[in-house]
Amino acid sequence: MAGLIGFFGSFKLVVEKYELLEHPNQALGCDINPFVSCSTVIDSTVSHLFGFPNPIIGVAGFMIPITIGAAMLAGATFSRWFWNAANVGFFLAWAFITFLFTQTVFVIGALCPWCMLVWSATIPLFWIFTVWNLANGRLTKNQRVRTAMRAFLPFSWVIPLVNYAVIAIIIITHFPTLLTVLFS
Repeated sequence: MAGLIGFFGSFKLVVEKYELLEHPNQALGCDINPFVSCSTVIDSTVSHLFGFPNPIIGVAGFMIPITIGAAMLAGATFSRWFWNAANVGFFLAWAFITFLFTQTVFVIGALCPWCMLVWSATIPLFWIFTVWNLANGRLTKNQRVRTAMRAFLPFSWVIPLVNYAVIAIIIITHFPTLLTVLFS
């Protein structure tokens, strides 16, 4: 599910980028106010760190968890190296969106709804997958860690929830008038 949600958000960002290129003076559908503005984020230098729009990474990258999920539903099994590589990839995705979050809030000064959708998909994808991998002994052979993570697995949603809370607190403290603007 996280892969599908992240793919959708990334795809919408690519579409918005093309809309902005075709109609540079027209507001995008996700330009709600000065605080919530896709255009501001999409036009920033951080939106294309590798020379092309960042959402293209998301469109390609979110195909990985979608494919893994579909393969597992079909009964596929994977080697330990595969699970470790996927975990490294999901960590890099989480680190990248965390970097983009800090740039969006502290440097650009605007929030993008589609970006936030991608963040919301990447966060549980990394954290819950990591706990699941630990519980299944793929990241470590330490039996204590494995047992602890098996017991914690049903509650692994707590880590993404804390991650979301940190993001929400940072946004609310950095944009103190955002809530009144959104709800007025």
